[in-house]
Amino acid sequence: MRSVNHVASKARRKKMIKHAKGYFGRRKNVWTVAKNAIEKGWQYAYRDRKVKKREFRALWIQRINAGARQYDLSYSKFMGLLKEKGIDINRKVLADLAMSNEKAFKAIVDTVKK
Repeated sequence: MRSVNHVASKARRKKMIKHAKGYFGRRKNVWTVAKNAIEKGWQYAYRDRKVKKREFRALWIQRINAGARQYDLSYSKFMGLLKEKGIDINRKVLADLAMSNEKAFKAIVDTVKK
């Protein structure tokens, strides 16, 4: 008779089923279906952590562009002038300033235009 460590394998399955909490139908309680659903979910999560960074950068660029165009500058010209003047502010901060603190953003634009 072969020896199987059922305690360990059951614990492994139980741990995976625990990850499937909240899934609909058989995805939450049938081992093979749940395992496939969980693994696919992890693939999406891994991929979308990268995609999220791309999407936020695109959003920041749109906001900076909108803010810069109020002062007759395009995004690319504005960023070029920032680099030329040696002002090192990242896009996340610039976008936040353009949205919530127009005076500070205008001060940066004025500094760049001089």
